[in-house]
Parts: sequence; C-alpha cells; structure tokens
Amino acid sequence: MDDDRERADGDALTEPERRPGEEPTDRVAFRRRPRTAVRARLGVDRRALAAFRIALGTVLLVDLGLRARNLTAFYTDAGVLPRAALAEAYPLGARLSLHALSGATWAVSLLFLVAGVAAVALALGHRTRLATAVSLLLLASLQARNPFALNAGDTLLWQLLGAGLLCPLGARWSVDAARGRAPPDATTRGGERADEDRFVGPASALLLAVVLVVYVANAVEKLRGTAWPRGDAVERVFRLTYLHGPLGGHLPEAPALLATATYGWLALLVASPLLVASAGRVRAAVAGGLLAAHLSMTLALQIGVFPLISATALLPFFPPFVWDRVEGVAGPTRERLRRSVGSTLGGPAVDGPDGRVPKGCAGVPDRATRERAAAVVAAVLLASLIAWNGMALGLVDAPGPVETAADPAESGWTMFAPDPPTTDALVLATATTADGDRVDALYGDPVAADRPPSDARTYPDARWRKYLTLLAGDEAPVRVDALLAHLCDRPAGNAVGDATSVTVSTVETDVTEGGETRVRKIGTSECRSR
Repeated sequence: MDDDRERADGDALTEPERRPGEEPTDRVAFRRRPRTAVRARLGVDRRALAAFRIALGTVLLVDLGLRARNLTAFYTDAGVLPRAALAEAYPLGARLSLHALSGATWAVSLLFLVAGVAAVALALGHRTRLATAVSLLLLASLQARNPFALNAGDTLLWQLLGAGLLCPLGARWSVDAARGRAPPDATTRGGERADEDRFVGPASALLLAVVLVVYVANAVEKLRGTAWPRGDAVERVFRLTYLHGPLGGHLPEAPALLATATYGWLALLVASPLLVASAGRVRAAVAGGLLAAHLSMTLALQIGVFPLISATALLPFFPPFVWDRVEGVAGPTRERLRRSVGSTLGGPAVDGPDGRVPKGCAGVPDRATRERAAAVVAAVLLASLIAWNGMALGLVDAPGPVETAADPAESGWTMFAPDPPTTDALVLATATTADGDRVDALYGDPVAADRPPSDARTYPDARWRKYLTLLAGDEAPVRVDALLAHLCDRPAGNAVGDATSVTVSTVETDVTEGGETRVRKIGTSECRSR
C-alpha cells in the first residue's frame, strides 16, 4: 500500500510527457474540478434513484391501503363529501378529478385498484415511466376528490412523483433494466465516458430542490416563532393528545429530554442546506439524521404517511459509498433476480442499444430528444419552485397575477411553525338509536346518555382529524349536512342499530397553564326515517 501511495504521489508531482499542442494534465484537472463538484452535489446516484422508486411505490401502496379504510366515507356520494358538495367548494377539482366521475363505491374502488397496480409496477420498475405517470395522475385525482382531508405530506408526495417522472427511475434494480428497456447506465460524450452511476441535470436538481425547500422553508418559519428557539416546542406538541401515535402518550415527562429533541430537530433543519452544499460523509450524515428523525415520528405522532414520504424523499441524497455497501450486501440476491426476470420477461427493448428508436416506432421521438425535452421542463419547474417558495416565505413579492390566482403563503411548509398549536382538539360524535341508546357515531360503541366534554375522543385517524377540524372552523352548511347524513348510517354499519339523530361537536382544550375547555358544535340533525 505504501508503494501505491508513493507511485500516486510521484504521478501527481511529475507531469507525464505531452504531445505537441496537448493541454497539461494539471490544467485539465483544474478545469474539471468545478464540474466534478457540481456533479457530486446536484447529481443523484442511479442506485439511489432505484431505491427512491421502490420506496415511492411502497408508500403509494401504504397510502392507498390507509385511504381504503375510509373509501366510502371520503370518496363517494354516500360519504361526508358528495360530488355536489365538492362542486360547490372546489368546482375545478370536481371537474378534473377522475374519482368524481362517479359517486358509486364500485367505481372508486376500481380506480383504487388501478392505482395499486401502477404502484406495484413502479416499485418493481416495470414500464417505469408509464407507471410513474399513471400513479401521478391517479394521486392528483384522488387528492382533488377530497381536498379537506389532505396534509403537507400529500403535497410532497405528488411533487416527488412529478420530479421523479423526469428522472431515470428504472435505470437500476428494475424489471426494465433486466429486460433492456432502461436507459444505459453511462453515456459517451466526445470520447469521454461519463460517471456511469450518477444522473445529473436539471431533473436531478429539481428532485433535490423539491425536498430541500421543505426543510429550509420550515426552518425559516420555526425561527420566526418563539417556542422552537426557546426549546419547549416538542414538549408542547406532546401535550396534544390528538397527535399521539403508538408511543406518543408513553414518553417520559422529562423537560431536558424534550428540549434536547427540540434543539436537535431544529439543528437538523438549519443544517439541511448541507444536503446540497456538501458531499460524501457529511451529506450522508445529515440525510441519515433527518431520516432517523422522520422514522421516529411514525411511533410518536399520528400524522399519517408523512414520515414515510419524508424518509423516501431523502434517499436520493445518499452518496455512492452507501449504495456500494447496499449492493455488496444484496448483490448476489439481486443478480439472481435479474437473471430470473430477464429470462422470464425477456422481450425487445423500446429503444435500441444506441438510444435510437427501432424500426416501426418512427412516430416516437428518440431518447436524446426526450431527454432534452425533460431537461427543459425540469429547468422551468425548478425556477418556478424556487420562486413560489420565495413568495411563500415573503422573501420576494408575488406578482399581481399570482396574488389574484392563489396566495403562496397559504401553501407554505409551516408544520408546527412558527409555533406548535396550543389547543388539544378532540371530538364528540353521538348518535341516538331507535331504541333510545346512545352510541359513538365514529366508533360505534355505547356512550353515556349525556356525554360530558371529558368523554371526547381522539379522531379515528389523521384524515378524519383534518376533515373535522377544518369543518369546525368553517361555515359550510352543505358539508355539515353531508357529514351528519353519513354518520346517521354509520352506527348501523357498526351493528349498533339505526340512528334517529346525530350530533357532532369538537372539544378544544388550551394546553397552556390555566387553559380553558370549550365545546364547539359542528352540527346536529334528525336522521331520515327507514
């Protein structure tokens, strides 16, 4: 090894013989150094894109599975938001959503099934770009069907899918790669072989920027508040019982520990620009810290799939040495699967080995043309993303046409910022049955005849919480009537009996010292006779 080092040092100090007119080696290296630095920071390892693709397909399946529990309640005419109520609140969404074409459960279920098939194809890397496009279309349609049950994770998910559509997600670890349908791992420009495991360009920059702006914007918002710099933000979050995950209510009441968690998370957000400004082990350490923090949220907080989406979004930031080790561990298994898939599903590639379109596909642009078009689209989207988030943070003024169409500040990344909420919101949903019994209209079990505020319960899941808390703070008689009509049928579905009336209220408790409790009625209704 010492001999190797001496030879390397000697090569660095002694310039080799050059032909007349040839540029010195050190000058070539100096000129390439900025380009290498840019590639290391804005490029994405193709194996990271593969892991991102697999995780993205998995998250889509998990999201569909969780939504399917409330398929009738949230996405059909028998639920809390019939198409008529959607059209009144969001006319454009009602016209553009495929899920709003029919209010029947079977039709929406069919779209869920198609979305599930597309998500599986995406995870496997089969017809990757088509699977990504179909997944993006159906996800946007599903979100438009009920925008009142969405959170920040839903926004991030469709943005990741949109950015991923412009990247070669199927270049590695995929059915496409095994069948020869994926783009080649390396390109040759001017006789010089490019880095075969790194994808770099406007599309890679867009994918990284989609994630980075979330952390930077949230860090700015948190620093504008008082709870995060003071160190008591996490303690305040865990006072909110409606956010408690599996372990959220069992954490020790240790102010020092919670203050450490507050400053630790804030430090990670402030350090997030290093995801792009650095490379190698520093970049891996920041991405790993954020990843671990997000995964811990799945146990501590009830915030749906947001932690899993965020963890997926961080995978493209991990540098090559991480994926070298992953391949070292999974290499033999992956090679067996590749050979099995290649022999079982073998077929002609869409593109020829040189990137040209085979005969019979003359109407399809060749790969080079498609890549140039994708790069232009990615550059435009990247500029728009940065400008939009700058306006959302108030760093730049929004032009008049933008202010007229939408308020960027309403779509900022303000999770628990500038300060966490101080109101613990629970729900009282009470149905009176034909037999005179009282049952919980959301859970279906018996409750006290005269339910006190102390009997309020947490929401069934994060989407129910989002929907009901938005409804409590807004005057929307059509949506309230639809909610009550749905809850009139819900107790019977829980085998409790027919409901004759339903009342829904929220119970809000100020978690600060000396805080008060107040009951806010959402609505009450007599149920239709049966």
